[in-house]
Amino acid sequence: MRVTVIGLGPGAGADLTGRAVEALERCDLIVGYTAYIALLEGQFPDKERRSTGMRREVDRCRMAVEEAAAGRDVALVCSGDSGVYGMAALVYEVSRDYPPIEIEVVPGITAACGGAAVLGAPLTHDFAVVSLSDLMTPWETIENRLRLAARADFVLCLYNPSSRSRADYLQRACDILLEEKSPDTVCGYVRNIGRAGEEAHTCTLAQLRETQVDMFTTVFVGNRQTCLIGGKMVTPRGYLQRGM
Repeated sequence: MRVTVIGLGPGAGADLTGRAVEALERCDLIVGYTAYIALLEGQFPDKERRSTGMRREVDRCRMAVEEAAAGRDVALVCSGDSGVYGMAALVYEVSRDYPPIEIEVVPGITAACGGAAVLGAPLTHDFAVVSLSDLMTPWETIENRLRLAARADFVLCLYNPSSRSRADYLQRACDILLEEKSPDTVCGYVRNIGRAGEEAHTCTLAQLRETQVDMFTTVFVGNRQTCLIGGKMVTPRGYLQRGM
């Protein structure tokens, strides 16, 4: 029948969109990573739920598509936005092995937007989003993307900046960015966006290089115009300058 790939937003589910709520109310079955299913605890109690652990993305998508092909209305949930480092593309890929089904993608608030709102307004002008995880993307490719984005003076939002096995990846990324950006570039980072224990900090690019973060942190690196206003990270679009 149908798989609806739903972005739950960041954190504890407080940023669910109206479309996401409607899709979850309509479905027969909710499928997702165990931690994301837990975000819906106490909500939609009449729905059947199935979950898998980490690195079982293909299994989750196949489960959802198979149930839809059998005639069910399935919701596959992701954190953040379902199309930004989410499951939407994989559902389409997996669906090629099954009879045709309807696939709907319901967007959510991704960590870039959620974290930016906590810090102030760092993404008001052109920006790029780069994941530092080399699990599926070679580090050489990540390096090239960072270098070119810095050269173009994009504001950068960095996902997956560090982990136990990649403890120095943010430092390595900062070294690349420092080839093109000033050490005084305004930066910020937010941990546990929308969850208990949420914390946000601003710093310079030089200070960011020495900062320890984890997988629950989203990092923002400003452009030449990014500044601090009232302690908040702001990237002007240029409206005031245009009127001068």
